[in-house]
Amino acid sequence: MISSIVLAAGFSSRMGSPKALLDWGGEPLLAYQINQLKEAGADEIIVVLGHMADDIHRKIGKLPCRVMLNPRYQMGRAGSLRIGAKAVSRDADAIIVTNVDQPRPASFLRDLIAAHQEGKSATRPTADGHRGHPVIVAGSLRTEMMGATDEQGGLHGVLAAHNGDLADVAMDSLCHVDFNTPDEYAAAKQRFGLH
Repeated sequence: MISSIVLAAGFSSRMGSPKALLDWGGEPLLAYQINQLKEAGADEIIVVLGHMADDIHRKIGKLPCRVMLNPRYQMGRAGSLRIGAKAVSRDADAIIVTNVDQPRPASFLRDLIAAHQEGKSATRPTADGHRGHPVIVAGSLRTEMMGATDEQGGLHGVLAAHNGDLADVAMDSLCHVDFNTPDEYAAAKQRFGLH
């Protein structure tokens, strides 16, 4: 079973408006993410909301996902990861962990899922010598993610404890797309051929 966690609880302060609701090819960015994960074969999609959760939830209410609320979203990202991991099915073999500002088409996600090897703690996409996102984490690490803290580096801290057991997979440079500012958002849309 393939699960997924989309972290979308932050302030989007540098963007000036919630990234989850940015237009992405005619639909909210978060809706695009959910639909692509579903199309790629994710059996469950957990979305963690925080800032402006009600507004965002209204826009995705009918989509195939389970929404979790992080009431302490301003305390750091690891809290959202813990809440997302706790909501993940105990039967999950693999968990895709992504941020709302890291859109990926279903074809990219399918290739990454196919590259994830059973027995590996995690699979990370790489391009041009740099690691990107999303990361696929073995279901066996769910409990560790439920205990992740910002002080220990959140997901990076969890993965660091399994450093010898991680797979890096060469993929398209799309794995580096993410955005925090309006200029980066415009560049990402251009990279995806959106106007």
